[in-house]
Amino acid sequence: MKLAIVTAFPPSKVTLNEYGYHLVKNFAAKKDVEEIVLITDYTEADKQLDFENSEKITIKQCWKFNDYKNVATIYKAITKEKPDAILFNLQFMKFGDKKVVAALGLLLPMIFKLKNAATIVLLHNILETVDLGKAGFTSNRLMQKMYNFIGASLTRLILQADTVAVTISKYEEILKSKYKKDNVVLIPHGSFETPPEPTYDLPEGPKKIMTFGKFGTYKKVEILIEAVEKLRKDINEELEIVIAGTDSPNTPGYIDSMKKKYSAVPNLTFTGYVEEKDVPVIFSESAVVVFPYSSTTGSSGVLHQAGSYGKAVVLPDLGDLGILVREEGYRGQFFKPESSESLAEAIGSIIANDGYRVDLGKKNYKASCSLPMEEIAERYLDQFQKITDKKVKKSSVNMI
Repeated sequence: MKLAIVTAFPPSKVTLNEYGYHLVKNFAAKKDVEEIVLITDYTEADKQLDFENSEKITIKQCWKFNDYKNVATIYKAITKEKPDAILFNLQFMKFGDKKVVAALGLLLPMIFKLKNAATIVLLHNILETVDLGKAGFTSNRLMQKMYNFIGASLTRLILQADTVAVTISKYEEILKSKYKKDNVVLIPHGSFETPPEPTYDLPEGPKKIMTFGKFGTYKKVEILIEAVEKLRKDINEELEIVIAGTDSPNTPGYIDSMKKKYSAVPNLTFTGYVEEKDVPVIFSESAVVVFPYSSTTGSSGVLHQAGSYGKAVVLPDLGDLGILVREEGYRGQFFKPESSESLAEAIGSIIANDGYRVDLGKKNYKASCSLPMEEIAERYLDQFQKITDKKVKKSSVNMI
């Protein structure tokens, strides 16, 4: 198979680049995949192909975030390469945060389906489950209705692909019931890495309370910083707060504003963008991984990463996070969203009890090992085979 994968890819800062990296890495390891055409965004630095079988990969940097020409340049690149199948690694704001650019990019799966290409869309979120206000889209009720109408229209276009894969069962149920489509399948998010089981020991020095992601919309670091400040007054432990990541595209300048606001807070580290090679270090050194979310917009890659490194997590029991915990076997200490007091108590319950921290870490490691990305890639190959078989059967019938 010659497989085209449309995705952002490190060192890109565009959303889903980490997921794109691990998808490509695991497809490259498959014997059935002879060549991967990476249909990716432009970056000044070279793409991060630091894994085995990377010689299978042909890089086509042909699109930019918020570029109106994306549909044309991606169409041209894929048509020239003539892949056997195309996988789109998407969410609704994949190609831009400008409405028209974002919408145009989501036409691509339908366009290639019309050309009779085997197409799968991996759709990481659906607007039906997104709180548009908290997620940074709009708080205006009239605009929210408009977003929902546009979102439903775009979803219908996306569903023209041969198969639409979602990572959470709730998404599958909504798409099948609302849009009356039978081409929706559940393929879980999967764990990026399955390293050897950790020792669960922590390095000497302050215990690190870490959060990881793109911040400023529904992911806010204020609540974490204030919670740890409260906790420092109540326990005899030296704690360090680690904010790993960057601004959300919808809130540029947020991290810099937090650095200024909390400049007097001791043991507060902002790492900035974390390169893929540094991710294991960030997680392994952490005592607790915190999810300071007030809403969710899809399956959590960070939760799967935390599990891979055997980490205890603190998270709100809401939306997709709650579903993931229940469906995939992850465990954590819950807190009330937007309550720094509740978050302080949740972190404290883990910091004060090392046995509990280790127990949570072991359960999360076990959950992550049950769905390695290697298996997830195999499920996509199975779906492509089903699509191909169906097309061949249809062609044979037409010939008769």
